[in-house]
Amino acid sequence: MVFKSLRRALGVGGPTVDTVLQRPDVRPGEPLAGQVLFAGGEHEVEIERIVVALVTRVEVETGDGEYDSTVEFQRQQLTGGFRLAPGMRHGVPFQLPVPWETPITHMYGQRLPGMAIGVRTELEVARAVDKGDLDPINVHPLPAQAAVLAAFVELGFQFKSADLERGFIYGARQTLPFYQEIEFWAAPQYQGQVTEVELTFVTDSHGMEIILELDKRRGGHDAISRFKIGHAQAGSVDWPRQVDGWMRQTPRNRFSGS
Repeated sequence: MVFKSLRRALGVGGPTVDTVLQRPDVRPGEPLAGQVLFAGGEHEVEIERIVVALVTRVEVETGDGEYDSTVEFQRQQLTGGFRLAPGMRHGVPFQLPVPWETPITHMYGQRLPGMAIGVRTELEVARAVDKGDLDPINVHPLPAQAAVLAAFVELGFQFKSADLERGFIYGARQTLPFYQEIEFWAAPQYQGQVTEVELTFVTDSHGMEIILELDKRRGGHDAISRFKIGHAQAGSVDWPRQVDGWMRQTPRNRFSGS
């Protein structure tokens, strides 16, 4: 990416910066590798720092309605201060940790509508920060997450939508200030009691908490249930059977709070 506003501030001969990812595909908990390439322009400049960050779009609810907000949820400073001489070229490699709770952007090999996560490179010169455009990344589900999602499809659920909600789920051990909701229309065998299901993963290095919120028919209250499983155990689970069991027991084990 070329920081056009910075070039305008410093003149036509200002520095240029490009961020190159080794590959844009990653899973939660993995590092995102790449390199920031920058070149000096026609005159020397004092660079104060270069930073890379993960950024996404989050839905914020207020008393007046809803709006989208850009949220940075991971950052890494790559350099301190240095002088960039005219024509000088440098590259700074990086490995940016992707948090375990990072929302997934792809499901069944397809991009989830509305999901957008990217790497933003910031160049600070003379106390002015130029935030460049996003380099999109593709966050694929962990094996356990993919297995749960596949089970919903196998049972007949239909994908409805996905979004990121700002805030915290009651009782969940979140580290990020938002969470992802993946919504499905209920499969035919559950439609007598449920119309929609919202699925949230809260994941860490040990395992994941699966939170289901069911929108019940006939004016009933939403039902919320939580299930935990370790990454090591995920491969031995019959997920369609497990999800079916969750769906059938959730109305009896509901509790309030979110």
